[in-house]
Amino acid sequence: MFERPPTPEAKLPVTLITGFLGSGKTTLLNAILKRFSKGRVAVLVNEFGDINIDSQLLIAVDEDVIELTNGCICCTINNNLSEAVFRILAHRDRIDHLIVETTGLADPLPIATAFLATELWNFTRVDAILTVVDAEAFTPEHFGSEIAFRQVAYSDMILLNKTDLVTEAALEALERFLQTVKPNPKIVRMAYGQVPLPLILDTRLYDSSFCATSLEVDRSKAVNQPENDGYMAVSFESDRPISLRKFQQFLDYQLPKEIFRGKGILRIENSPDRHVFQLSGKRINIDSSEWNTPPKTQLVWIGRNLNPLNLQQLLTNCLGTTL
Repeated sequence: MFERPPTPEAKLPVTLITGFLGSGKTTLLNAILKRFSKGRVAVLVNEFGDINIDSQLLIAVDEDVIELTNGCICCTINNNLSEAVFRILAHRDRIDHLIVETTGLADPLPIATAFLATELWNFTRVDAILTVVDAEAFTPEHFGSEIAFRQVAYSDMILLNKTDLVTEAALEALERFLQTVKPNPKIVRMAYGQVPLPLILDTRLYDSSFCATSLEVDRSKAVNQPENDGYMAVSFESDRPISLRKFQQFLDYQLPKEIFRGKGILRIENSPDRHVFQLSGKRINIDSSEWNTPPKTQLVWIGRNLNPLNLQQLLTNCLGTTL
């Protein structure tokens, strides 16, 4: 399908952005796209759930391969990473860098290994695994998720996000803890995903030998790790607008305590705007923008032991009276 690049320098550099639910991966990706001036970048977006919310925060259409607003290319990952990358490589003459944003429940090791152990090795090189950590929410227990710690352990650089929300003492304590998960980590502090691009792109930080060894160790342990650490996603869609009053009551009094992450696009009754909804832990944020698609509400909720039918009924009750 593709001719093999004549030199290693001709391979497409790949940056993996990982991090636990709500850490700020999409915020970082948006900040990169706004300031990427060295060349042209392609983006692969993966989601946990059957509604692709993150790609809608970057783009305005819902096809497999689409143009970003700044002329870059975006492609959603469904079930096959290799196929998605080859769809990007079909546009190789137009791009200089590939960024893969993983779901918040993804183990970065097998994703990185896919670029080494398949035909992708002939055309791409992993530049770095960047792990975004929520400086306010991350704790040693971190919601009982082994994935959160694997994301840190296999990182080439830890991006400590939301540093504006915590004290210097808390940041230093968290950095000391992260050093127990990954010895001698490269840690960069940031807020709102703002970080100098030369620190995170074209760094050649990725150590393929370390990841290959780690993968063999994982296989030898034969650990039966529950898929997605027991987390599940519940989706909700409606063409009818949401009543803001009812939705606020739902968030205040009916939101299941087992929900850790929520995100989506809201069509709010009596509002002409498109509203982007984000819930991470106890933090809730709603931003407004203009619609560039037909207005509709799309929400994804992520948590443990959720009752999908009950949650969808509660959200149906939040719909307004107008069409």
